[in-house]
Parts: sequence; structure tokens; C-alpha cells
Amino acid sequence: MSEVRLTTPSFLVLGIIDKLGEASPYDVKVEAARTVAPFWSMPHAQVYAQCDRLLEAGLLSEARQPGGRNRRLMRLTGEGAAALRGWLADPAFVPVEARERGILKLWFGASPAVHAPVQIEEHRRTLDAYEALAGEVGELLTRGQREALEFGIRYERMMVDFWGWVEGRES
Repeated sequence: MSEVRLTTPSFLVLGIIDKLGEASPYDVKVEAARTVAPFWSMPHAQVYAQCDRLLEAGLLSEARQPGGRNRRLMRLTGEGAAALRGWLADPAFVPVEARERGILKLWFGASPAVHAPVQIEEHRRTLDAYEALAGEVGELLTRGQREALEFGIRYERMMVDFWGWVEGRES
């Protein structure tokens, strides 16, 4: 085992494996895409790399699924569970890095008349999907999952409002 620097993607992998009980890297990738992708994207290759790093550091254990494809199934070790609990309990603030391509384009001189209508439409579409999800499964979510969904709803409302403001300004 070696000392490893844990990052947010490390904790994403630990958290998903903790929720699932055991998982292959593929299972982690699928669950991340299904659940946290709207507010935390993670490239598939990074999932596999994180799993390998966490195994090497002793934060995950691995067993091979018998038969067929001999899939790797991982579980949190005691050290992995402790690291995840410590991260969850840490209230430290880390500033948000907004990565909105449309806003970057505005910064460099893109036409608001061209971009604002598309941004409004896409953010409204996402907002509608989040609100529908909240209506369909909102009561089935854990408190934290519901609060994360609410973040998505409020974020999309803010983006619709922002791009409406951009569209309404005179050049």
C-alpha cells in the first residue's frame, strides 16, 4: 500500500462503491452517469484510473467474480470507509468552478442574439427534466439526493433567468 492524495473524483468512486456495497469499475461508471453526472461529470477513463489508485492505496479491496468475464468487484476497506466518512464530515469550502461554454463565448465576443435563445431553450429543457424527475421520484430520494436535485433545479432556473437577461439587453 502506498500513500495517495485523495481528490473529489477519488471520493466520488468511494461514495458510489459504498452506496452499491460492491461494484466493478464499469458499475461505478454507469452509476455516476445515472446519478451525479448533472452536477459532477467524470470521464470514464478517470473512473478506471481512480479504482486502480484506490486499490493500490488499500482503500478498496478487489475480488474476481467467478466464471464468465472474471469481473473485478471492489468493496471499501476499513481505511476506505474511514476516508469517506472523514471527507463527508469535512465542512471545508471549495469555490465552484463554473464551466459554462456559452459564458466563455460571451467573454470572447460571441453574439448574445445568436447564443441566448439556444441557451434558454437548452436550460429550460434541462429544468423541465429535473422538475419531472422531482415529481416522479422526489419522495424516494434520500435527503441529500433530493437536495442535490433541488440544486440542479435552482441552477437551471438561474441560467434561464440569466440568459433571458442577456437576450433582453440592448447591444
